[in-house]
Amino acid sequence: MFVPSQYSEPDGSWMVDLLRSNPLALMVSNGAASAAPFATHLPVIPDPDRTGEWSADLSGAVLLGHMNRANPHWRALGDGGISLLSFTGPHAYVSPTVYEVTPAAPTWNFTSVHVRGVVEKIDSTEETLEVVQSTVRAFEADFGAAWDMTESLDYFRKIVPAVGAFRLTVSGAEGMFKLSQEQEPEVRDRVQREFSRRECGRHRETAAFMRRLP
Repeated sequence: MFVPSQYSEPDGSWMVDLLRSNPLALMVSNGAASAAPFATHLPVIPDPDRTGEWSADLSGAVLLGHMNRANPHWRALGDGGISLLSFTGPHAYVSPTVYEVTPAAPTWNFTSVHVRGVVEKIDSTEETLEVVQSTVRAFEADFGAAWDMTESLDYFRKIVPAVGAFRLTVSGAEGMFKLSQEQEPEVRDRVQREFSRRECGRHRETAAFMRRLP
């Protein structure tokens, strides 16, 4: 991902926050030489068994994900292959009316993290089930209502043979946080205040990242 220097993240914690808050990633992997790349949207979580510090470029971290085994993307994955996970965070259109200066041009503020890593397919049914359960625990804690999956575990066991789980060991990541840094501070403040007033949650979430800028 091309990241102009003014839009790079101030530190790695911004990337970690984005992927934890926006865990639906787009996984991209190379297909055959004559075919287009494979791309699949899927939920991804940090491996709960790896709780150490995140490095600045996230290298060494382990992420867990799963997809439908009937997906041709799953069949194309090979152990040791490289895949990309693209996470999209808050984003919003910026109208020049907010700038209160002329000349001006519209733009789109956005946040994104691209994670590259080595894939390891999980073949064990029990390990696959654990990935599914870990995903449920993580998402219920962050986005759900503390749903107890105990009474559904037998159902999980019935459907898990159709689930393809994997680990991705991160080799590097880039974050792009395009948040009006090219504007004068007073103009950027106007954009942030305007986004904060909007009813749209996406605008308010973008404003929250803007408030964190140095």
